[in-house]
Amino acid sequence: MIIEPMIVTDKIGRSIVLRNAEEDDAASLIKFMKITTGETPFLIREPDEFSLTIEQEKNFIKEQKDNPRALMLIATVDEKHIGNCSLNGIGQYRRYAHRCEVAIALYQKYCGTGIGKLMLERILTIAKKAGYEQAELEVIATNEYAINLYRKLGFEEYGKLSHKNLDDLRSGNRSLLVSGEDQKEDPLDFVLWKPKKEGEPFWVSPWGEGRPGWHIECSVMAKKYLGEEIDIHAGGEDLIFPHHENEIAQSECCNGKTFAHYWLHNGFLNIDNRKMSKSLGNFFTVREIGEQYDLQVLRFFMLSAHYRSPINFSREIMESSKNALERIVTAVSNLTHLAQEAAVDVLSDAEEKLLAEIPVYRKKLEDSMDDDLNTADAISAIFELVKFANTNANDASSGAFVTALKKEIVALSDVLGLQVEKKEENLDAEIEKMIEERQAARKARDFKRADEIRDELLAQGIILEDTREGVKWKRA
Repeated sequence: MIIEPMIVTDKIGRSIVLRNAEEDDAASLIKFMKITTGETPFLIREPDEFSLTIEQEKNFIKEQKDNPRALMLIATVDEKHIGNCSLNGIGQYRRYAHRCEVAIALYQKYCGTGIGKLMLERILTIAKKAGYEQAELEVIATNEYAINLYRKLGFEEYGKLSHKNLDDLRSGNRSLLVSGEDQKEDPLDFVLWKPKKEGEPFWVSPWGEGRPGWHIECSVMAKKYLGEEIDIHAGGEDLIFPHHENEIAQSECCNGKTFAHYWLHNGFLNIDNRKMSKSLGNFFTVREIGEQYDLQVLRFFMLSAHYRSPINFSREIMESSKNALERIVTAVSNLTHLAQEAAVDVLSDAEEKLLAEIPVYRKKLEDSMDDDLNTADAISAIFELVKFANTNANDASSGAFVTALKKEIVALSDVLGLQVEKKEENLDAEIEKMIEERQAARKARDFKRADEIRDELLAQGIILEDTREGVKWKRA
């Protein structure tokens, strides 16, 4: 198309002329592209990938001028070409008629002076007059300056999680395309409503009988139960594209608000060093695991690796997690016993000095959690505190000292959702009687009867432990 030239002023007061590119600009445009691709990593071409001849560029400029819905806009200062901005339709089909593609580039020394914004505002105004309803552009994910500008101009982001671009999707990587191209305006479009298939449930809608697409289901449920904005959205790393990208696109388009402020994508769960999959049959439900292990053990297992790292599930690792968690539980139980048996309650000077070291462990845990929820290192901080408690707490410790140690271990564990303090349980009168009988048998040196009672209790799921502090028990 042909437009009237416009004179605008940049941030430092220079007069900028915005006008049609002319055939005489061909040489300067080729020079411009070769220089700018070398000045910045944010353009799609490398310097050696631009090979148009002057004649080819002249023909392209003429085509742009002859096309009523296309434009090559250039910016000049003192008649010197300093930048350009292009407008083109997305495709030749009528269903694409509402969509256009925009591209922009500037010599480096003219960036940051508002010229880019002036060019984009001009070309977006022209696009609207030409009948376009949707303008699209691509930007490198690390080009924060450009992204901020595009946001101010009303552009919405697609691909900010996965950093996919349209060239990736169009380059023959069919795994990234969504099926059903024959029913879409663009094969890259994702599905909001799926036509019904024989035997499937369906709903009647203005778009025919069918059901919501996979992505729209999640957006609708999130809005209904969590609202238009979510603080934290989690999911597997395999869902980043296309699922989460599409959730963002449709939710933000619908609600006009940021969909999720933080995204947490976890690594894959492997079973015995093989990827978990239904086809291999190597998967377990949480309910099945809970039948064999306390779910606190499962939680500990999941926390033992960074959430973004792959994690391997096996019986051996679960047993190791069970034993590790038991170390913390046992330490807390011992501190509880020591507090109950303490002869004094007042801290000694030495104990006050020891307690002054505790904030070190808390800070390590807090720093670990601030480091992208590094739960593995957070658990390490708890174990260091447990070792500190086991080393320094004994029969001679004050009640105040062992209680403070116990309180800190419980508090740090609670940050991770680990319940390490056993709730007091009332044993059946019969079991209590059996424990008392066993103690009496031991005192009478009737070790055969004492062992028989231990085995009988074990059969009932009660494990006895003879410690220097006395007899302790736990459920198997």
